Amino acid sequence: MTDPTLPIMFPAYAEMFLLGMALVVLMVDLFVPERLRWTSYALTLATLAGCAVLTLAVSGLVGGRTAFTFGNMFVGDAMGTTLKLACYVAVAACLVYSRRYVEQRGLFQGEYFALTLFALLGMMVMISANHFILVYIGLELLSLCLYSLVALNRDSAASTEAAMKYFVLGAMASGLLLYGMSMVYGATGTLALPQLAARIGAGPAPELVLVFGLVFIVAGVAFKLGVVPFHMWIPDVYHGAPNAMTILIGSAPKVAAFAMAMRLLVDGLLPLAVDWQQMLMVLAVLSLAIGNLAAIAQANIKRMLAYSTIAHMGFVLLGLLSGVVGGNLLSADEAYSAAMFYVVTYVLMALGAFGVVLLLSRAGFEADALADFKGLNQRSPWYAFVMLLVMFSLAGIPPTVGFYAKLAVLQAVIAAGHVWLAVVAVLFSLVGAFYYLRVVKLMYFDDPEDAAPIEARADMRMLLSANGVAVLALGIVPQPLMGLCLTAVQQSYGLR
Repeated sequence: MTDPTLPIMFPAYAEMFLLGMALVVLMVDLFVPERLRWTSYALTLATLAGCAVLTLAVSGLVGGRTAFTFGNMFVGDAMGTTLKLACYVAVAACLVYSRRYVEQRGLFQGEYFALTLFALLGMMVMISANHFILVYIGLELLSLCLYSLVALNRDSAASTEAAMKYFVLGAMASGLLLYGMSMVYGATGTLALPQLAARIGAGPAPELVLVFGLVFIVAGVAFKLGVVPFHMWIPDVYHGAPNAMTILIGSAPKVAAFAMAMRLLVDGLLPLAVDWQQMLMVLAVLSLAIGNLAAIAQANIKRMLAYSTIAHMGFVLLGLLSGVVGGNLLSADEAYSAAMFYVVTYVLMALGAFGVVLLLSRAGFEADALADFKGLNQRSPWYAFVMLLVMFSLAGIPPTVGFYAKLAVLQAVIAAGHVWLAVVAVLFSLVGAFYYLRVVKLMYFDDPEDAAPIEARADMRMLLSANGVAVLALGIVPQPLMGLCLTAVQQSYGLR
């Protein structure tokens, strides 16, 4: 869309504001004394609020249409707006949940806030990328910031080791993605995603080269989503990273990874859907199997949730592979919106789960063992109930939102004719229910090993409570969020 009445770069106003404020946070932190360190925290939250206002303002200006800037490399559409708002909420929740944790460990510094904002900028660029180069720039900006955040606690050998593993495997995944992009570019002569789809659809293009390139691109996407067999980094990074960084890695970047999958596979490589849907099918089944089975053996809740993430990303792939049926897109809106709804609600659940872990953590105590949740109901009935809601939702038990998210994806899979795939997903979900319910059993039926009082700031208590209530409320009334996701997908792909 080209509208001469609007400024040329207005779709990227939120990103430009975020970049400027990240630099301001860095500069302010240089000059404020230790007792005023909270100003960096307040500025970071204010930045997120400002980004949300700008994103909504830009969306209002275009009125649901799709806008482009930077030579059509950057796209602003309804799906991007929705996913960016989800990222803002997730990052803000991470900061609130983590405040006491980072203060107690000497990490409440400008580097933490600036790296978090730059990581968010990478996510936003990935969400709005309309060009191979911009996808890669956003991905690398996000990845480099996450590597640094994992290693931010320099006194922890476990964090340093986790960061090194994450860096090495992430560099390999970036190489795979770049190699795939180069092969696709060699076959089509373009890096722009809409032109790529048009040229592949028009043919003739070297099909063998395209499929080889597609394999490497799917591998890069699979690494960022954390699905089998590109999942090796997730348990080690989740376990080794400080809890404050684990909650960040396990939440908002999943939204950006989903957006990257949509931009690359649906925007750019839709004519090859028959090929990449078969690849995603294999990845989804392996992720559901290995994720759920491996989680049973874990005694550390962060590792358990890491394998749980792998299984949940398998469900996201189920939605993505159900969009094109028999060469038509009749069920694409429902399938892609179900996958989008799933990833947004998963982030909400992950925030709640890791939020309770951070709530129980204190100076010198990480609270990341399953045994640390014994008797939580005796120590705090309300927070035990919040964790129960989150565990029920992750397991897909009604009336929580996780049940409806799984149901929406399974409906899309069945509509695509993959009934056997839906049966496999249900069976492995039943397996997964065991390790979620095990946490509930520990909280309600075991005696506490630690009688220390649970202390938290008022903002964390209120937000964690709201998080738990949202998991329940969206399960009872899921239509508004599901409708928002459906409208976003329809406006982004039906009107483009």
